[in-house]
Amino acid sequence: MIGGRHMSGGTGVIEIAAGVRSGAVTAVSVVEEHLDRIAAGDGEIHAFNTVVRERALAAAAAVDRAVADGRDPGPLAGVPVAVKDNMCTRGIPTTCSSRILEGWRPPYDATVVERLEAAGAVIVGKTNLDEFAMGSSTENSAFGPTRNPVDTTRVPGGSSGGSAAAVAAGFTPLSFGSDTGGSIRQPAALCGVVGVKPTYGAVSRYGLVAFASSLDQIGPLSRTVAESALAYDVIAGHDPRDSTSIDRVLAPVTARLDDGVDGLRVGIIAELSSQDIEGFEPAVVERSHQAADALASAGAKVEEVSIHSTIAGLSAYYMIAPAEASSNLARYDGVRYGLRRAGPNTAAMMRATRTTGFGDEVKRRIMLGTYALSAGYYDAFYGKAQRVRTIMIREFDRVYEDFDVLLTPTSPCVAFPFGAKADPITMYYNDVCTIPCNLTGHPAMSIPFGTGADDLPVGVQIMAPMLGEEDMFRAAAVVERAAIGSEGADR
Repeated sequence: MIGGRHMSGGTGVIEIAAGVRSGAVTAVSVVEEHLDRIAAGDGEIHAFNTVVRERALAAAAAVDRAVADGRDPGPLAGVPVAVKDNMCTRGIPTTCSSRILEGWRPPYDATVVERLEAAGAVIVGKTNLDEFAMGSSTENSAFGPTRNPVDTTRVPGGSSGGSAAAVAAGFTPLSFGSDTGGSIRQPAALCGVVGVKPTYGAVSRYGLVAFASSLDQIGPLSRTVAESALAYDVIAGHDPRDSTSIDRVLAPVTARLDDGVDGLRVGIIAELSSQDIEGFEPAVVERSHQAADALASAGAKVEEVSIHSTIAGLSAYYMIAPAEASSNLARYDGVRYGLRRAGPNTAAMMRATRTTGFGDEVKRRIMLGTYALSAGYYDAFYGKAQRVRTIMIREFDRVYEDFDVLLTPTSPCVAFPFGAKADPITMYYNDVCTIPCNLTGHPAMSIPFGTGADDLPVGVQIMAPMLGEEDMFRAAAVVERAAIGSEGADR
């Protein structure tokens, strides 16, 4: 630790996998090294809710046996991976950082977990999050907050704060989160790592504990664009167990990662990239324009574009997401699994269980969503929000006729101190740049690009149309190279 900052280090995803597959290193030694880092440093960071040391070492030994037998263990051979604690893992506690799921061990694995292990990855633990993924700072966890490894006096973002912190601290080179309104991209920006929200339906949601089913999507966090591209290729693809899964073969994004951006049409969204927007830090906006300049220098055609519906996105989201949460969280009743508090009758038992088991933010959103869906208010609130969503989808579709990708800041600010945004409305504003892609279902990702206030990381967001991951990743690779070149020049 240097001046309150934990510096990430170690070998990356691609190097680890190559070394294990060639026999140059063993998966067991790699996993042991990362488990030791977690044991030494996570007491302060609290990236993890659960660490599965013995299970991880057994899985690593199986990878080594495959190599010794001449079998290819997969593209993520021996890579230590952390998964957000709202993804089902057979026999391992899955809590969603909520007391309501106390003692629950799923009888099955999420599809993403299955695909990771089939690719040779080794799950080392489950990461902390805002309870049921409802938050932008990981302060809402029932098990305490996660600290930002870049500056431990500040939040890591949320709700996938534990996953972002695990990568930033060097505990694992790769992690996975879920993104309902920016919950992968915003913590990636605040922790200075890469975070990807794929197209809705490109990655299976089977085994992801639902927050808002029409918005949730799983994606990777890593230190580099190439690592996230490899991870995306592993987890993406049709899953018949997910009714929203896209039933088509998806092109691997790694194949075009180095194609450059010559002729690519890039739009800077004016409503999210102006120095005049209240609540946006000037340095954050400036970094997004510098990233646009880097793309232009690499041959892209860059123009400013106006998308008026983005202004209403935040309001629409905070009607739709709580409404879906109200429906999804009704299953936590103290009857079938998880926490149960005694009561004189069934209604009293459910009331006592939910009062004890849910935290304040979850209760707030359940009540908001239930109200929005109630008789007499449905059309005025939920129905209107869905109409705004439709308008936004149509407007983005029109814009993508003229542009291949769009560019904005990821977050309006850098990582903020704990307790600095206790007011819910102020906290919700952190999602203003990321929410549009959840409402439209389009892919987006955050790439570290320099620093802002107090020398803290800034993330730049690249957005693309439905199944536009190939263009999104190759633009991100150029932005990443420009950021690295700028850092080298500064030295």
